[in-house]
Amino acid sequence: MKLNPLTINKLRRFKSIRRGYYSFIVLVIMIGVALGTELLVNHRALIVHYNGQYYFPTYGRMLSGVTFGFDYEYETNYRKLACQFEKTPECGNWVLLPIVPYNPYENDFKEGLYPPYPPSFQDRHFFGVDIVGRDVVARLVYGFRIAIFFSLLLLVANYTVGISIGSAMGYWGGKFDLFFQRIIEIWSNVPFLYVIIIIASIVTPSFFVLILIMAFFGWIGITWTIRTITYKEKEREYVLAAKALGASDIRIIFKHIIPNTMAVIVTFAPFAISGGIIALTSLDYLGFGLPPPTPSWGELLQQGWANMDAWWISGSVITAMVVTLMTVTFVGEAVREAFDPKLYTFYE
Repeated sequence: MKLNPLTINKLRRFKSIRRGYYSFIVLVIMIGVALGTELLVNHRALIVHYNGQYYFPTYGRMLSGVTFGFDYEYETNYRKLACQFEKTPECGNWVLLPIVPYNPYENDFKEGLYPPYPPSFQDRHFFGVDIVGRDVVARLVYGFRIAIFFSLLLLVANYTVGISIGSAMGYWGGKFDLFFQRIIEIWSNVPFLYVIIIIASIVTPSFFVLILIMAFFGWIGITWTIRTITYKEKEREYVLAAKALGASDIRIIFKHIIPNTMAVIVTFAPFAISGGIIALTSLDYLGFGLPPPTPSWGELLQQGWANMDAWWISGSVITAMVVTLMTVTFVGEAVREAFDPKLYTFYE
C-alpha cells in the first residue's frame, strides 16, 4: 500500500515526538501481552513432559490428574505436579509454568492465616493476594485486557454512530440538522449513572450490555465535532467538484468528507480510549459494572480502599492505572500535534 506524502510527513512528525512515539511502543507491547496473557499468567502449564510425551495444556483440552499418575479426575494442579517432578528428577519429567502460575479466579490460602497476604516471591505472588486469596498480578493483567478491549469496542461503537450522524447533520443541515439537534439535547440531559443503576438492578450487566449502554450516551461528543467540521468541508472545492461530477450525497460524505476529517478523528481516539478505561473502572468501583468475580481494576480499587493496610492492593492498581492512562495520553498528545492540518496545509 502506497501512502500519501502528507501521511508520510505526519508519521515522521509523530515518530519525532519521542515521548509519544515510545509511549505508543509501550502501549502496543501492553496490548500484545494482553492478547497472550495465558502464556504469562495462568494456572495451566505451558508445556508438560511426562513419560516421553509432551502436553500443551494452556490452549489445549483439560487434562485430569489421572493423566499424570494422580488419583483424581478433575483438572491437574500443575504447581503440585511441578513439585512432584522435582522430587524425582531421575525420571526426566518436567513442567514449564508461566511466570505467574495462577489464574484471576483461583484462591490460594495459607493454613492459619487470613488473606490478604503481602507480596511473596517464593510463592510467586509478586504483588500479593487480595482479600479472598486471589493473585493481584493475575487480576491486574486480566483486568487490563478487559478494560482495553472494552474501551476499543466502545470507541468503534461511538465513532460509528457519531461520525455517521454528525457528518449527515453537517452535510444536509436544515430540518434534518435541527431534528437531530433536539434529539441530542434531550438525550444528553438523561442522567447516565441513573440509567446504569436502574439497568443493574434489573439485569446483571455483562461486557456487551455495558458497551451497549455506554454507546447509547457516548456518541454525542464526536457527533458535535464531526457536524462542525462537515459544515466547513462541504463548501470546499473538492466537494463542489464531486457534486458537479454527479456524485451522490452518500458517496461525497463517506468517500470525500470523512476521509478528509480523519486527522480530527485520529486525534480524539486516544483520549476516548482513556475515557473508556476510566468509565469502566469507575462503574466497577461503584458496583454497577461487570459482575464479580470478573477481574476488574475498579473492584481492586474498592478492595484497596476498604483495606488500607493492604498497601499492595491499592498501590499496584493505582500504579497500573497511572502508567496506562499516562501512556495513552502521551500518544494522544503526539497524534494531535503530528496530525495538525495547519502544519501541512493552507487555506486560500
